[in-house]
Amino acid sequence: MLGRWIVKFLINAAALAVAAWAVTGIKYDGLGALLAMALVFGIVNAFIKPVIKVLSCPLVLLTLGLFTFVINALMLLLAWFLASKIGIGFHVETFGAAFWGALVVSIVSFILSLLLPSEKRRHEE
Repeated sequence: MLGRWIVKFLINAAALAVAAWAVTGIKYDGLGALLAMALVFGIVNAFIKPVIKVLSCPLVLLTLGLFTFVINALMLLLAWFLASKIGIGFHVETFGAAFWGALVVSIVSFILSLLLPSEKRRHEE
């Protein structure tokens, strides 16, 4: 269980690194800042994102799920805001950068997660 959490944390860090590389307006000050931001982003996604998704459910339904992209961008902005308050050198300059960065993070995380063995397959072995 802890090993799986660490792998997800590293996937998150890799996805944030790709977003910083691919999106103008997202940058970080070094590996330590990247890893710290991955931790903050993971905590925000674990505890705050589910509440926001429930509260915004009517908007998500009304927009046929497209509002989920806005929620992801807001979670990245919130994680950056919290990280900046504790001195983590990760920067997201605009909402547009957060939007595209969150999209990149989602895609990279999804692709890297596909490389992990599923829980079902692990129990069958």
